[in-house]
This record gives sequence, C-alpha cells and structure tokens, in this order.
Amino acid sequence: MREMKDSGIQGVDLIPVDWHRIQLEHCANIIRGGSPRPIEHYMSNTDDGYAWIKIGDTVKGSKYITKVKNKIIPSGLTKTRYVKSGTLLLTNSMSFGEPYILSVNGCIHDGWLAFSNLRYINKEFLYYFLASSACRVQFDKFSDGGVVQNLNIDKVKHSIIFFPDKKEQKEIVRVLDEKCAEIDVLSADVQAEIETLEAYKQSVIAEAVTKGLDKNVAMKDSGMAWLPKLPTHWEIIPSKFLFKNMDARKRSGDEQLTASQKYGIITQADYMERVNAKVVLATQKLDDWKHVEPNDFVISLRSFQGGLEMSETSGCITWHYVVLRATHKIYPRFYKWLFKSSQYINALQGTCNFIRDGQDLRYSNFAQVPLYIPPLDEQKKIACFLDDKCAEIDNITAYKQEQLTVLADYKKSLIYEYVTGKKEVPEI
Repeated sequence: MREMKDSGIQGVDLIPVDWHRIQLEHCANIIRGGSPRPIEHYMSNTDDGYAWIKIGDTVKGSKYITKVKNKIIPSGLTKTRYVKSGTLLLTNSMSFGEPYILSVNGCIHDGWLAFSNLRYINKEFLYYFLASSACRVQFDKFSDGGVVQNLNIDKVKHSIIFFPDKKEQKEIVRVLDEKCAEIDVLSADVQAEIETLEAYKQSVIAEAVTKGLDKNVAMKDSGMAWLPKLPTHWEIIPSKFLFKNMDARKRSGDEQLTASQKYGIITQADYMERVNAKVVLATQKLDDWKHVEPNDFVISLRSFQGGLEMSETSGCITWHYVVLRATHKIYPRFYKWLFKSSQYINALQGTCNFIRDGQDLRYSNFAQVPLYIPPLDEQKKIACFLDDKCAEIDNITAYKQEQLTVLADYKKSLIYEYVTGKKEVPEI
C-alpha cells in the first residue's frame, strides 16, 4: 500500500506522496480558438480550404476527432486558430470540460481550448486527467454558472493537475487504454441494441398507423404522395378539414406549458420535476401566448426535426407555436402515434424549403400533407395496441440505457482512480 498525502482539492482527497501537484499553465501552453464572423461568409462550398473543427464533430465517449464536416476558406484563417493533428483539445462551452485528441489538421473555433508544448506530462495522461472527475470538480467550480456554461481560460490554467514520473504516466495510459477499450466495445454493443430497438419501434408504429392491425386488409391507391397505399375502408381527408388552426389567447390562470419530444406538451413545473432541471419562466408578452386544451396538437418542432406533440393538459404556450384542434370526432392518441411515424415526419419536412436550418414549421406546412380517418373504433384499437407495444419496447430500451450508464460510470471511476494514484498499475 503506497503512502498518500492530501491532494488539496475538495472531492479528490488523497494522492500518492511522491506525485507532483502543479497548475496546468506550468505544464502546457493553453490557447483559445477563434471564430470568423459571420461564419457563413467563411464556409467553403468545395473541398478547398481548412477543416473547421466544431464540437458537433465529436463522438461522445470517443478519444479522438477523426472526421470533420465543414471547411472554411483561406481568408478565415487569420480569424481563428490553426492546430495540427495530435493536438489535445478541451471544450470550454456547451458540453464544457470534455477532452479530445485531433486526428486531423484544422481550425478551432472559440468553443475550444488547445494544449501545446507539454512539459512534465504525457499528452495521453493529460487527456485522461482532463476526462476525470478530479479535473471536473475544479471545472464545475470555475464555470460561469449560466444557462450555457462556459469555462474561463484563466481558470483552466489555474486548475491543479497531479502526476507521477513519466514512466508511471505511460503505464497508467497503457492500462487505461486497454480497460477503456474493453468498456467501449461493450458500450457500442449495447448502443447498437438500443438503435435496433428504436428502429423496431418505428416500424411497429409505421405498420399500425398506415395499415391497421389486420394483416390481410385490402388496400387501395390513396392518391397521396407520402403514403401511396391505404386500407380501402379508410377515408382520405385534407388535413385542414380535419384540424383547424387555433389562435385563442392565454386565459387567466393558464399555466405555462413546455413542448417536449419525450413527454409531449406538459406544464413547465411538471417538466422541471421530470428532468430535474430549472426552466426560466417567461415574464414578457404573455398576453400573446396561445391557449391549449387537452388533446390539442402543437407544431412545436422545427424543420430538421418534424412531428407534432399532443397536449395532456390545458394551459398556454408561446405564441410562435401552432395549436391544432380536431374538427371531427377522433381518438386523439391515434393521431399522436401517426404524427410520430417516420413517413409523416418525412412528408412534413418535405414541405419546408429549408431557407435556413431549423426553420419553423407553420400551419401552411401542415396543410400540405393530406391525412386520413380510420373508423373511430379502429383508431382506438390501433392506439391502445401502440400504447402497450411501445411501452414494452421503451422498458427494454430504458434497461439498456441503464447498462450504458453503469458502463460509463465504471469507466469514469477507473480513470479517476488511476489518474489520482488511488489504484496502482499492476506490475508486468
């Protein structure tokens, strides 16, 4: 059992007595990236230019950045930072405090910090230290605490790193590479199972809402481009005749509602409780908000997402959303599932001209996609079937998600124990 000493950092406790303890700025040069403004003017539409490395190019859980989607033109080079393959990067905004090693040359925007001219420490060891909770507890203390958290570069420089001699650093990296690779393989297998379950769920929804539950049902030409075949006894109807655009304003006592893909339209208080996060309630222009009733549908998403959400409660929602209410007697949960089907979402997205990414979907988009009405009792049977079947799939998926969480926590604990010296590298 090695002799230990106080780390001096709350939440880290002890480190080996022979390990060094210094600030990061004494181990490396740390620089921040830069972003030319407006970035749209500097994006390259050809293969020419320099790789523009964004946080969106990262793969969560991966050690390396291997692929970059965008490039910037040469004139943008003076307004950013050019770094070489092999550079260690750290996110300092959004998902802040996550390290990656570059496998490409390119330019980094101001959401990145880059480490160069490393002294005393092995780059791979520093990667694992930055990925550990021993560093995270310091970053959490140093972040600005805003809605979008950011790291101040000076505070990062003043963070404390602990490290042994370079020989032991290399051994720690060797062990962590091996053990983390094993965990990553297991995680990839579980993630593949989750993706298979999601694809299966989508196929179950699509089959039920477009063909019903009778496998032998007779089909007819629908005349709808987005769904060419339909059961012969289902009635086709223009969507604007089935759902009207509601524009009723907020009523006295209406609670503010939140649009959520996972939970539908629910109160913001309910949403905060479910996700264990605080949402800032609106205080201005509330009179312009729209009143929502249970079983109303809300076009709450944007062109790159598609789909509609069903409200489970009454309340008010921000004015730029579209509120739909059925003009015929329907079983609302059937349309809840229909609007979640990949065929419908693709058709709705197809009505958007994509002038800008994330363009709002309007009632005019909704009206371009014709709909249909199965018999009411059949709507109910389909909806109840999907309620049960999808809940079953979701339960299995949740179990798989828990497995991913356990593996991720195990990986984090291994990294923490090795980079703080609490776990010794076994002798070869």
